Amino acid sequence: MLWFQGNSMQLAKYSFRLLLRNRSASKTVLPVLTLFTKDPCPLCDEAKEVLEAYKNRFILQEVDITLPENSAWYQRYKFDIPVFHLNGQFLMMHRVDISKLEKQLQKLEQQG
Repeated sequence: MLWFQGNSMQLAKYSFRLLLRNRSASKTVLPVLTLFTKDPCPLCDEAKEVLEAYKNRFILQEVDITLPENSAWYQRYKFDIPVFHLNGQFLMMHRVDISKLEKQLQKLEQQG
């Protein structure tokens, strides 16, 4: 899993570079699962444990919403973490929804 902190523009650029690097490394492009988190966050820790079984199917990047450069994410998600985006699109919040994650990963894998 990969950890990343940054604002939304940096996040988008970094995600794009990850996808390009991943594409050149293999024929299959792994989706990017972004975890919006803070420290401490017991629910985030629990979510990462659940995601461990899926770690070979996506690149995980974490965004600490308490950092000054992430203030927009803080305003949006301060009461809802953990929040997950898959390839830049909202996926789920509060807890990992395995069926939703599996469905979206399968959909992306079939498209790839």
